[in-house]
Amino acid sequence: MGLNEKPLSTLHEKASYDLADFEVPNGREEAWRFTPLSRLKGLHNGKAAPGGQVAVHVRAPEGVQAEWVGRDDSRVGAAYVPADRVSAQAYASFDKALVVSVPKEAELSEAIWIDVKGNGGEGAAYGHVVVEVGPMAQATLVIEHSGSAVYADNVEFVVGEGATLKVVSLQEWDDDAVHVSHHHARLAKDATFRGFVVTLGGDLVRLSPSVAYTAPGGDADLSGVYFVDAGQHLEHRLLVDHSQPNCRSNVDYRGALQGEAAHAVWIGDVVIRAEAEGTDTYELNRNLILTDGARADSVPNLEILTGEVAGAGHASASGRLDDEHIFYLQARGIPYEEARRLVVRGFLGQLVEKIEVEEIRERVLAAVEAELSR
Repeated sequence: MGLNEKPLSTLHEKASYDLADFEVPNGREEAWRFTPLSRLKGLHNGKAAPGGQVAVHVRAPEGVQAEWVGRDDSRVGAAYVPADRVSAQAYASFDKALVVSVPKEAELSEAIWIDVKGNGGEGAAYGHVVVEVGPMAQATLVIEHSGSAVYADNVEFVVGEGATLKVVSLQEWDDDAVHVSHHHARLAKDATFRGFVVTLGGDLVRLSPSVAYTAPGGDADLSGVYFVDAGQHLEHRLLVDHSQPNCRSNVDYRGALQGEAAHAVWIGDVVIRAEAEGTDTYELNRNLILTDGARADSVPNLEILTGEVAGAGHASASGRLDDEHIFYLQARGIPYEEARRLVVRGFLGQLVEKIEVEEIRERVLAAVEAELSR
């Protein structure tokens, strides 16, 4: 399938399954101006030959079907059309796709786990995952990433009418890993999606979560925390496409940065189309810069094509530790380093507490504590 005739907006002009429809980026494009292309290991220009080794394992509760299918399966690519060069490269290069199906009206008592582990190897690895949640079903999904790899993938979340899907995506890659991924959620009538991203590891990680609505009543909540160390580049680019009336979205991402050349990028795009009357949306990004030499780029964008909205707003803030907060704690006998940890832990912990999977929540809090102890 070739280039879409109707662009989504001035912010997102292309969507195509065909790699040839996307020019090789040079870094001057709006979509790539913050990304250090030289560190993508060829994912953006076709020079990353397949050969990387990534193992994917699934643990699913009874009643959930997990199967590997060919690219000719009708469920693959049905919800998401690649929107940039790397996404299209991943779509053109994967061998088998993983399809996870939750039957209608199922209420899972346990989470579905997808473990993605990089095992090194020369070259890049590519993947594709489809998660379908039937009407009125409720499911929780955890996707873990670890090990060493150059990896690009697309993940489609198809949430049926009245269904609820909660997803936690955890990036705990080794220090040399490169990961570029697009996560797309398509919501049916009265569907609910809760996506939580935790990005800690990797040399360069660029994640692009997006949401689209196919009927009124959809409700999406996108949250994320990230901790950037010296030399790391962690980038999150979000898109919420409000194309149906009376839908809701909320975005809240928070990050902490420390060390020379630690770089965080957050781009939040919300489009409210002319037909999306009654939309209620808000997006927020906050960054806490802990040391000199760290840099945070935060760009919220709101494109409104109708005046009939319930609410629409955005905010972004990046700054250092509040001296008054530190002074308050020190005045009560708490040493500076401990006071610093308490402030950062509270800043990120407000979001981390939203993770309903206890094992992951405790691991993330422990990882943040380890980062602060460096």
